[in-house]
Amino acid sequence: PDVIIEAQFDDNEAEHGQDHLQDTLTDDIKKLSLDSGEKGKAAGVTGVHRTRQDDGPKVSDPRLLPDEFLQRTAKVVYILEKKHSRAATGFIKLLADRNSELFKRCAMFSPVDHRVPRVYVPLADCPPDFVAKPEAYSQMLFICRIVDWKEDSNFASGQLCKSLGQAGEIEPESEGILTEYGVDFSDFSPEVLECLPQNLPWVISPEELAKRRDLR
Repeated sequence: PDVIIEAQFDDNEAEHGQDHLQDTLTDDIKKLSLDSGEKGKAAGVTGVHRTRQDDGPKVSDPRLLPDEFLQRTAKVVYILEKKHSRAATGFIKLLADRNSELFKRCAMFSPVDHRVPRVYVPLADCPPDFVAKPEAYSQMLFICRIVDWKEDSNFASGQLCKSLGQAGEIEPESEGILTEYGVDFSDFSPEVLECLPQNLPWVISPEELAKRRDLR
C-alpha cells in the first residue's frame, strides 16, 4: 500500500517553483494509483485500494477512539527523591566571550561525564590566579556541585567544592568517582572503631571457627 516516488528535476524544472513541483508529484501519484487499480482488476482482484492513512478510524473526537489508537501522556508533578548527588568531576576554563559581563563573574566547568551539563561557577570559587594563568589548571580536576538550572539558560549554575589534583592519577580520580556517587569515604568514627577487637593480632577462636563456613 505504501508508494515511494523518486523524482529527478533539472535546473529548468526548479525555476518553475514549488507549485510546479507539487503539481508534478500529484500527477505522478494519480498515475500510480490508476495503474495499480487497473492491475488489480486485470488480476481478478476486487476491492478498494486504500493507503495507510485510510486504515485508522475517522473520528474527530479523540475521546471516542478505542484504547489501542490512543497514546498515553503524562507530566511530572513532583520530585520525590533526588537520586543523583548533583556533584561531578571535571575541569574549569575561562568563558569564550571575554567582553561579556558574565566573563568577569563566572568560569565554565566541563564535567568528565558527558551526561552532566556544563556549569557556570563563580570566579570566587576558582583559584586566585586562575584568570591570569588558566593554562596552569587545564589538567586539574575539580569537584563541582550543581545548585540551580534556570529554564532560560543552556548551562546550569553550581559551586566548586574542592580541587582533587592532577587528572590521570589514582587518588584524585578515585575520590572524584566516590564523591559523584555519594559514597562516604571519610575516616571511621571512634564509636565504630571501638566495635573492632582491641587485642591485636586477632584470631578466630576454635569454637567460633567450628560454627563458620570456611571460604578461604
